[in-house]
This record gives sequence, structure tokens and C-alpha cells, in this order.
Amino acid sequence: MFKNKMLQWLIMILIAITLIALASFILWDYLDKKSQPSDPSAQAANSVENVKPKKLTAEQIKEYTVEIKDITTNLSGKNYIKVSFAFLLENAKAKEEFEMLTTRVRAVILQTLADTTAEQASGSKGQDLISTTLINKINPILSKGKLVQVDITDYNIVHN
Repeated sequence: MFKNKMLQWLIMILIAITLIALASFILWDYLDKKSQPSDPSAQAANSVENVKPKKLTAEQIKEYTVEIKDITTNLSGKNYIKVSFAFLLENAKAKEEFEMLTTRVRAVILQTLADTTAEQASGSKGQDLISTTLINKINPILSKGKLVQVDITDYNIVHN
């Protein structure tokens, strides 16, 4: 009789501890997602937050950079854009993975540009918007490192 009651109490305590732990993990995840900013530039800053800034030499920058040239697509509206990018990655493994995912990255670029109007894409603020949006959309694809910087190397908007 005594062993049965003790076993029942032990099982109830273990179930209570498990439920408390599960509730705390769910609450932690909910609060963490709620604290994410909706601004693309703030999201980009958060996505590279854990990347320790180290001063790269010119050789390292050249080694970790992948160029995607001459993407021509319609913008939202009647205008179209011809643009080239240079993507700076965190390390050699990230660059290798990025190069294997080039078709997926091109699809992300086309999708991002298709959602952008000529007015949004114009000027330095437009280029910053495109760059930060691409960082936000490409970093989740990568598993072996992070995309640190997106530079727009060629940029032509044709207004119709």
C-alpha cells in the first residue's frame, strides 16, 4: 500500500515537472518571436548579430565573395531593372554552400525585385532596402555560415 502511494506521487511530480518545462519552452519561443523587429534593416542587423566582425584582408574579401551578374527582371509595375550583386560570406564553407545554391539565390533575388516598385528601388535607400531584404531572405537558406554583406555592383532601372 505504501509503495503504491509513493509511486503515484512520484509519477504525478514527474508529470508536473514535464508540463512546467514544456510550457516554459513554448513561452520562451513565443516571446523570442515577438521580439523580432519587422523593419528589414533591423532584421538584417539581427541576423548577423552573432557574426563576430573581424577585419578581413583584401585577399579574404575576394576569396569569400560571390558575384551574380546581369539579372534583368520586371519590377512591380511597368518598369524593369538590370542589376548585379556581390555577396560577401562569412567563411569559405559558406561560400561553397552559397555557390551550390546559386539557382535558389537567383530565385530569391527575382522574387524580391518583383515585389519592389521603381520608386522603392531608386536611390541609396532603395539599394539599402534591396540589400537588407536579400540578407534577410538568404541567411535562413545557409547552414554553414552567414551572408555578411550584399553589394550592388551594377544598377539600372528602365522606366516605361
